[in-house]
Amino acid sequence: MISVSELHQKYLTCRSVSIDTRKIEPGALFFALKGASFDANTFAAKALEAGASFVVMDDPAYVVDERCLLVENVLHALQELALYHRRTLSIPVIGIGGSNGKTTTKELVYRVLSQKYKVFATQGNYNNYIGVPLTVLSVREDTELAVIELGANRQGDIQELVDICEPSHGLITNIGKSHLEGFGGLEGVRKGEGELYDFLVRTGGEIFVHAEDETLSDMLAERGADTGKVHPYRSDARLLATNPNIRYEADGKEVTTHLMGDYNFINMRAAMTLGTYFGVSGEAIHAALAGYVAENNRSQILQKGTNTVWLDAYNANPSSMGAALRNFDALEAGKKMVILGDMFELGEEGPEEHAEMGRLISTLHFDYVLLAGPLMQNALKYLPRAYYFPDKFGLHVWLQDHPMEHTHILIKGSRGMGLESTLNLIG
Repeated sequence: MISVSELHQKYLTCRSVSIDTRKIEPGALFFALKGASFDANTFAAKALEAGASFVVMDDPAYVVDERCLLVENVLHALQELALYHRRTLSIPVIGIGGSNGKTTTKELVYRVLSQKYKVFATQGNYNNYIGVPLTVLSVREDTELAVIELGANRQGDIQELVDICEPSHGLITNIGKSHLEGFGGLEGVRKGEGELYDFLVRTGGEIFVHAEDETLSDMLAERGADTGKVHPYRSDARLLATNPNIRYEADGKEVTTHLMGDYNFINMRAAMTLGTYFGVSGEAIHAALAGYVAENNRSQILQKGTNTVWLDAYNANPSSMGAALRNFDALEAGKKMVILGDMFELGEEGPEEHAEMGRLISTLHFDYVLLAGPLMQNALKYLPRAYYFPDKFGLHVWLQDHPMEHTHILIKGSRGMGLESTLNLIG
């Protein structure tokens, strides 16, 4: 069995780290992970043929030659190697957790800090027990700052991730009704996400916090956080507008961004605060924020014919959907439609949370309300005039039969709903 220090020496000779034989680059270090329906040990020969320099594996039956590196458990070896590598780095590592807005905040922080430093940030949704170690192992010796997104579905997840990446700086975007089923309710979310604060307080790390968020402030107070290590940011008077795009004042000038919603301005303020902390000039900070264009179905504003679409269909939970709906309601527009899909991973609270979403919508003002998915049926008790579809097929047919023009349309639902499929039917 190879030791972690020996494995690290092999890793340093490799050009990349891979867990997918379909995406191996020449000179890669391949980890043969196991899943519910596959065992990548069986792909060892294929990985080497594809150009991998070494394969880390835990089944000797599939060893090809000396390029196959045996360990007790491949997943554990991946995580242990990441921690070993992290401890060779003497750079700031910023951990970003929270219920909503993690990815957007990560991207904003990355773009701001990249104005001055060579930064590596989490790619895509690599924010779990496999993605975080892969992210750490992508940080090379010329990197000056790392920004790592920390995802969680249950208590203990964040603790596992911070023990791998050991952040020196961090922030929690907010505490909301996300993954309630796994966390065991809102209090479970509070405890689970708070594991980032636990680590930073224990290790003397720097904490960035939305000072107007009472929950986050209380969580820091409960942990006895050193106020000298806490850096607050606020949704201050510089905000000019959030509809349809966020505009704010900076140094006497108006900055127009490509993002929507006051909730995203809080994410911008986090990036501004981190930028200032790390010595990025104000001019560079605001240029980075103005230039950021969201993608991957997150907070995107798209033009489809004469219609303006607010696409936020990457994920959804009661907190994020409620915020999006309130913000969309405040938009000054002639005609407005909302297309909403089920919010997943709410467990026993799912039906009631969807009913509550219906109650909220009943207090707002939209010309059309389209609901899709089994759980959204619970919202109908408050919305007798809404159009309901058990699945996306019926929704697609309705949109084909009722073409919209000159309409602002909000699309929001959990990833599993895939509501971006409606885009081809709009405009």
